[in-house]
Amino acid sequence: MKLYKTQQGIVAEHNNRYYLGNADWDQFINRDNLFKAAVTDIAGWKELTEAGFASLKLLAPIGQQEVWAAGVTYLRSRDARMEESKDAGGGSFYDKVYEADRPEIFFKATPHRVVATGERVRIRKDSAWNVPEPELTLFINSAGNVSGYTIGNDMSSRSIEGENPLYLPQAKSYDGSAALGPCLYVSGEPISSESEIVLEIARNNAVVFVGTIRINRMKRGHDELAGFLFRECSFPHGCFLMTGTGIVPPNEFTLQSNDEITISIDNIGTLKNLVE
Repeated sequence: MKLYKTQQGIVAEHNNRYYLGNADWDQFINRDNLFKAAVTDIAGWKELTEAGFASLKLLAPIGQQEVWAAGVTYLRSRDARMEESKDAGGGSFYDKVYEADRPEIFFKATPHRVVATGERVRIRKDSAWNVPEPELTLFINSAGNVSGYTIGNDMSSRSIEGENPLYLPQAKSYDGSAALGPCLYVSGEPISSESEIVLEIARNNAVVFVGTIRINRMKRGHDELAGFLFRECSFPHGCFLMTGTGIVPPNEFTLQSNDEITISIDNIGTLKNLVE
């Protein structure tokens, strides 16, 4: 089932599309066994036509939740971080994190810094090397259980992070640094480990980069990451956790204004953003 947050209310897509209206998004998604609860709910909802759905304004599927992120969860990410930080003497840090028991988890964004599909993400004015990071993103309810999935774009300033690993917060967290969407995917079972992430970047109507990876290439499990995040943090409305990227453009690539970033994940859909 796909749950869409729109300007006009909540829409559920489960065989057909159903419209709830102005229900409280945070209360709706932060429930035990969200899939079962939502299936029960939509029995009384109004069916929505294709034209009706197309007329709605999609919002990012976030309310009062924080967005966190896990790093160095794929081998390709470890290698890229080691390359960008070696001149600053920080290359070996990422190798150690990849092999460590404790994952790297960092704060990414408050809700107002998150943009929806169709909106513009940003690159920092003081960064010369910028890339998108396409990531399966978990929705974890307030009880610490993974109950949904969405697509995340963890915009990253590689020149800033590469200068010094301690600059990570500045490289990762700024206005327009995160995109989520197009929906929250919920199911009675965990998302398939064979699900594929596809990143495409277009410039002047020409594709300049394509990359793919399956989520089974992650070194760490979803419940493992959620467990570490919830060890000493509480989230009254639940939270979102980006799970890291395994797709990294070559070192000579950097985003430019008006580049189009398209990220697709099996079962969830497509998140599309232009660069401001």
